[in-house]
Amino acid sequence: MTETHILEEIAELLAASRRPLFITGAGISAASGLPTYRGTGGLYADGVNEEGLPYEEVLSGHMLQARPELTWRELARMACRLAHARANAAHRAIAEVPHAVVLTQNVDGLHLEAGSRQVIEIHGNLRELYCTTCAHTRPAGDWGRLPIPPRCPQCGAVLRPGVVLFGEPLPRLAVERLEEELARGFDLVFTIGTTSLFPYIAEPVALAASAGIPTVEINPERTAVSHLVDYRLRGDAATLLPRIVAGARAREG
Repeated sequence: MTETHILEEIAELLAASRRPLFITGAGISAASGLPTYRGTGGLYADGVNEEGLPYEEVLSGHMLQARPELTWRELARMACRLAHARANAAHRAIAEVPHAVVLTQNVDGLHLEAGSRQVIEIHGNLRELYCTTCAHTRPAGDWGRLPIPPRCPQCGAVLRPGVVLFGEPLPRLAVERLEEELARGFDLVFTIGTTSLFPYIAEPVALAASAGIPTVEINPERTAVSHLVDYRLRGDAATLLPRIVAGARAREG
């Protein structure tokens, strides 16, 4: 079957869907100029920082407490890259899908920028900083002007963004929202630009596959869920998703 025929089949499924779920990872933002993390050419493909420390250690809750300057250096680098990124065609295509729920690992906020409203930021976001000791919070503002690490103006403790670092629990409200949405069920599941290494990212795909719900993966490389999906597209989400959504809208009209 040709790619065109596959895209037509997926577009037909999307046109008929009333509860689609889009699971997204760093790969969906590649066309926005943001590097992926673990894939080929990814930001952390070498596995260590300039001191030779594993990134999973540098970007951990433990390291934020022990050596906040190291963690904040990487956070600031990440945030400065994100500051110049804009939503791409893949984000905008998803935003056009009625009733779509987005489960994203990304902290870049690009789904919200594109217009999606039902977005579960399971790893948090970089929009706000809060004190690690007291109740002080503030908008992140211009990351390029922040000292490394920034300090709380009230108590002097280290500030941090509302992102999930390695070794930390997921945000309670985001987990509860995900559980509620999964309980309601989905009739079509997309997994896009993610290696699906985390159980809470792979599980919705596995549940859908076991229940006979159509599943679609868009990723240039094989992932932990590639063997489960009904349709596997090896390509660029910013090219493929607009074609799928346009095809679905044509069928609805």
